[in-house]
Amino acid sequence: MMRLLTVILSFIFFSCTVYAQSKLDKLTVDKIMRDPKWMGTSPSSPFWSNDGQLLYFMWNPEQAPADSLHYISSLSKVPVKASVEQKQALSAQGNYIYNQSGTAYVYARNGDIYFTEVKTGKSKRITQTTDNESGPRFCFNETKIVYSRNQNLYAWDIAGGETIQLTNIKTGESSSSAAGGFQRTGAQPTTRSGGNPQEQWLQNDQLTYFQVLKDRKSKREMADAYNKSLPKEKELRSINLEDKTIQGLSISPDGRFVSYRLFKAATGSKTTIVPSYVTETGFTTDIPSRTKVGSSQGSSEFFIYDREKDTILNIKTDSIPGIKELPDYVKDYPKQLEERQKKGTNRLVNFTGLTWSPKGMNAVIEIRSQDNKDRWLMQWDKNTGGLKLLDRQRDEAWIGGPGIGGFGNTNTGWIDENIFWYRSESSGYSHLYTVNITTGVKKALTSGSYEVQQVQLSKDKKYFYLTTNEEDPGEQHFYRLSIADGRKERITNMTGAHQVIVSPDEKQLAILYSYTNKPWELYLQENKPGGKLEQITNKAQSDEFKSYPWKVPEVITFTANDGAQVYARLYKPANPHPDKPAVLFVHGAGYLQNAHKWWSSYFREFMFNNMLADNGYYVMDIDYRGSAGYGRDWRTGIYRHMGGKDLSDHVDAVNFLIQNYGVNSKNVGLYGGSYGGFISLMGMFTEPDVFAAGAALRPVTDWANYNHGYTSNILNEPFTDSIAYRKSSPLYFAEGLKGHLLICHGMVDVNVHYQDAVKLAQRLIELGKDNWELASYPMEDHGFIEPSSWTDEYKRIFKLFESVLKK
Repeated sequence: MMRLLTVILSFIFFSCTVYAQSKLDKLTVDKIMRDPKWMGTSPSSPFWSNDGQLLYFMWNPEQAPADSLHYISSLSKVPVKASVEQKQALSAQGNYIYNQSGTAYVYARNGDIYFTEVKTGKSKRITQTTDNESGPRFCFNETKIVYSRNQNLYAWDIAGGETIQLTNIKTGESSSSAAGGFQRTGAQPTTRSGGNPQEQWLQNDQLTYFQVLKDRKSKREMADAYNKSLPKEKELRSINLEDKTIQGLSISPDGRFVSYRLFKAATGSKTTIVPSYVTETGFTTDIPSRTKVGSSQGSSEFFIYDREKDTILNIKTDSIPGIKELPDYVKDYPKQLEERQKKGTNRLVNFTGLTWSPKGMNAVIEIRSQDNKDRWLMQWDKNTGGLKLLDRQRDEAWIGGPGIGGFGNTNTGWIDENIFWYRSESSGYSHLYTVNITTGVKKALTSGSYEVQQVQLSKDKKYFYLTTNEEDPGEQHFYRLSIADGRKERITNMTGAHQVIVSPDEKQLAILYSYTNKPWELYLQENKPGGKLEQITNKAQSDEFKSYPWKVPEVITFTANDGAQVYARLYKPANPHPDKPAVLFVHGAGYLQNAHKWWSSYFREFMFNNMLADNGYYVMDIDYRGSAGYGRDWRTGIYRHMGGKDLSDHVDAVNFLIQNYGVNSKNVGLYGGSYGGFISLMGMFTEPDVFAAGAALRPVTDWANYNHGYTSNILNEPFTDSIAYRKSSPLYFAEGLKGHLLICHGMVDVNVHYQDAVKLAQRLIELGKDNWELASYPMEDHGFIEPSSWTDEYKRIFKLFESVLKK
């Protein structure tokens, strides 16, 4: 009995000890900056099998070094880890392309093309070569399968099995046409009789004294003449790329038209180098990086090859409305304005792509100006070769917003042969529109002060599936919109965000759902309002993570000095420190939203903000001007002046805390990474009486150092809009530093280069500032990886605030 009692007491003691060790009583930097696996594991990247019987997703409930593929079935909702054989069988699953009737599909696997009949399940291997074939699709009114090989298109006949080559694109060949010079295959070179008088004499002399040469020449000429007299099959036109790269090669559904874009890369643009000092070899290694804003961007042309008429049309931009219009900012530079008006040249454009109607009767080309002030949707007339404007969106800041952003972020399509759908910010918010290409009539399918963030057309083309934030800017819900009558039904109901993947038969929804303090979990729901909801995973929160009462920050609004309503997250301390300190967290990425009601990608900062509140700080995290989720005017509120309204929004947030919560105006700090680091610098330099301490993590210090795509949208180019760069770069305002500044930067950052931190450090040295420090992380890129780096960085931040904001 005594032995049994001893065993029981030992077990109880052991259990209590384990629980105590796993219970999170107090937040510390060491605890919250551990490998994120301690928090739990969330599923990600769900996708359906093509028959809809299986739902796959990435997951790591075993706390392995990396996530693994799991699945559930229609028969069992218990997640199962996929075997190696199952994963190999899935290699082609993602690119199944069905014909319009759904009776067959094609796919690429291991560089070959396969055709499968749905009814019989019989699969046929179309190609078996050492070359890589890809991009299969049904074409020629679905009688053939077209695919790509070595930058050319081929067609395989479903009925007969014959393969024909559709294009003859050649690389590295010179031609008289820079637009993809055109030649005939099989053409013979002209025989030259002599390059100079000496060679001509020598040839004549040979033919005079050698009868065999003379006879052979005569026979060859007769054979050539005979061959030329024979009827010949039509030769396949060749397209020579010369020094260009072909992009977007595609074919119309009827097989008649082949479209492609030729891109000529810019020359002479200098690329940056990022040195890596801590390496396996012991030698410093140079990491090739990117160009800087303002570098030459290259040029592109768009062509359509009519296989029936054997002609190639170069799509010209002269007829595009507004092609010569200059942006408004040029008015600030009279000399530049005069020079550009005098030249009167067409603006350079990028051809985003061509979209064919289902039967190939009509086509729409999306075109964007390289300065990103215009997006045109142009109908291409296949009979005349001309362009007709369907929609023009002009933005004196830059074209953007959900589904409108450009390459890889554009969402358009056809409802039928005449109705084309797209998204536009013309109303001030990204909304869904249709245009009848015959009548030119446009119709708004959605409207209001919210954004349509995701769009999917149903298979029967009777509905649109939408994700919007119309319920609340801080929530994302899924809707079904009837095209016929405009009736919209909300399908999801939980407060937070829903990332939805529709099943192939459109009866089920796979949903990744999260709330402010609850990480993502996977759910299944019937695709109808009030449909049955079933939770599939439950490992996103470990016992240790759940043991702490994580605060749900209150989502509030406050009024900015220009009257705008700013959304924010507010963490209120249960026991405010007597010095009433406050900290503002500044999210990064510029165009990103964080004052919302779902699990933030800034989960470390969420935990750190909880820790600050536990230590008596008021903490605010605001969606300043330039943040996502609030429409066009908010998105572009930083145009030509980063560190303008986005910073004044933070100053107004401080005033809100002072007026409503009695925060001490002398004890306010801020911190953030990337764009958040930039704002932290601008706050410390240009509002030194507002912010007593700041931590700028991986900050941009000079926008002329950053990349072209992001920066040129907002600030144009340094040599065309120097005013914008002068107003927006912290380097020019460093003399304003009064408070205490911490700069943290990874030395192998290939996004915001470590050079930015070094330049600012030299500037502060020359200014004689002594209230700053630079912490360098030799093995970290833009997003830190190592827990030790995260821990060191946030210990420094916490120490800064504790020493400066608490007297």
